[in-house]
Amino acid sequence: MVLEVALIDVTPGSEAEFADAYRTAVTELDGADGCRSIRMTQGVETPNRFVLLVEWDSVEAHEQGFRATERYTRWRAAIGPFFAGPPRVEHFVDVAAE
Repeated sequence: MVLEVALIDVTPGSEAEFADAYRTAVTELDGADGCRSIRMTQGVETPNRFVLLVEWDSVEAHEQGFRATERYTRWRAAIGPFFAGPPRVEHFVDVAAE
């Protein structure tokens, strides 16, 4: 399992519209093969900053199984207009406890 972490800054003043667009478009992620869970959070100190957390079966499930599909095109079309700049997206794996 990998965790996709996307740091998304939206244009100040568009936070509510972005959140509404996310609530509508999240079904594109939710139904994607290899997607285990989704969570969007909003900054307290910086309200126009959002963090998207998505658990995927693998990096390939995210990149080939979602980003290379029409689902991604529809997802990005819904939320992309609110971006203040490109999101910063990285993948993470759990650190094994000893």
